[in-house]
Order: sequence, then structure tokens, then C-alpha cells
Amino acid sequence: MSESVALNNYSEAESRLLAVNVVKSFGVFALEASFELAGPGVTVVFGPSGAGKTTLLSLLAGLGRPDSGFIRYQGRTLFDSAKGVCLAPEKRSFGYVFQEPRLFSHFSVTNNLLFATRFGGRVFDRDCFERVVDLLGLGSLLSRRPRTLSGGESQRVAIGRALLAQGDLLLMDEPLSSLDRERKNELLSYIIQIPARFGSPIIYVTHAEDELLFLADRVLEVKDGHCVLRDKADFLNSREKFAALTNHLAS
Repeated sequence: MSESVALNNYSEAESRLLAVNVVKSFGVFALEASFELAGPGVTVVFGPSGAGKTTLLSLLAGLGRPDSGFIRYQGRTLFDSAKGVCLAPEKRSFGYVFQEPRLFSHFSVTNNLLFATRFGGRVFDRDCFERVVDLLGLGSLLSRRPRTLSGGESQRVAIGRALLAQGDLLLMDEPLSSLDRERKNELLSYIIQIPARFGSPIIYVTHAEDELLFLADRVLEVKDGHCVLRDKADFLNSREKFAALTNHLAS
């Protein structure tokens, strides 16, 4: 297992603590994840395709089950193999944004957003609904159906649904990978506001360096099934040193 790293730079460290120590095997591949996250902001899960990033997110969300270990959030045990605990996804209070929006085609945008609260058994909060609509610029889209939306608009609705589903913690799995540069930059400007405006930390999967540079407060690097948590400055410094060494050896 990789060594756990605790981030203690935030006043809400204890209330926002996510503790993970799990193993999941797929044939010859094994994901070993051991880390602790504390505080608001955005943790970018970064690494090449096939490294285990999406697998990690699915284990946190309850869409997959680890072979062993535990996952705890805010003092709640979400998974513990020794105790036989494995909460269903809807019991974890996490919002999930996939690579594709996955909207209900027969629902309006309003009903797609409201489905999040119905599915989670939450009481409708009009103030929260209006703040989500305002942040993501969804006011003019509420009566439309998904087939009439652009890719960027659809993903904004998907993010809004995840927030309303409600998002004690938001898990985002390469949500901008299918968008062009202009739409991508637009969505990034929305996403970066979420932790401060809604108090919901984000775990954001990507292999795009520009997204990491714009969003990350800290980086969870995933490589060959192993995870290393670093602050952003340390991560960028280590990459610069590696690039300099590689260029030197090639010259």
C-alpha cells in the first residue's frame, strides 16, 4: 500500500475527512489505494488511461466493491470488509458525474434535476435548487428536453443533478473529455466555484494537464494501480524535475 497522507491545512479537516484503504483486483491488475483527504476544494485524480482512476471512483461511489479494506467519510463507514459493511450508492450522499451526461430523454431539464432529490429520498430544497440553476446558468434550459441540448449544456445539467443528489462530496469522472476547448473552459469556470458556493469537495478524475492546473488544490496521482497524494506544488515540481532530467539524458 502507498503511504497515507493527511492534509491538515483546512479548518474543516475533521468534518470533511475521507479515509480510504482498499484493494481491488481484476485478473493481473490490482488497484491499491491508501490515502486520507481533508478539507474543501478539488482533489484531482491524475494518471494515464488504464491506471485505475475510474475504478477508484467507482469504489468510492459504491458502484464497485473492493476485495478488502475500508472507506470512511465524515465518521461514517461506507465500506468495511472486516465488518461486512457496504452501503449502497444512494446511501453514501455522494453526487456522481460521468463522462456522458446520462440524462433522462423523456424528462425536461427541470425534472432531470428534480429526479436527484426523489431518488435520494431528500426533501426538496428550493433555495438550493435555485442556487444550482444560477451557478450553472440553467434558467433558460429548464423547460427543454435533453435532445435539444448541446454537449456542454447537457453536462451542466448533469453537474446540477449531482449537486442536488446531493453532493456532500462530488465525484467527477472525466466530465469534459467529449467537449471542445471553448465548452471545456466554460465548464471549468463553473466547476471551480462549487466547493466554495456549496461546501462540496470534489474528487475529479482526468488525464488532461490543463484541467489539473486550473482546478487542483491537491493531486492524487494514480500509476500502475498505486496512489500517491501530494499537494499541487509538490506534484508540479516533481514533474518539472523529471522533464528536465529526461531532456538532459536525451541531449
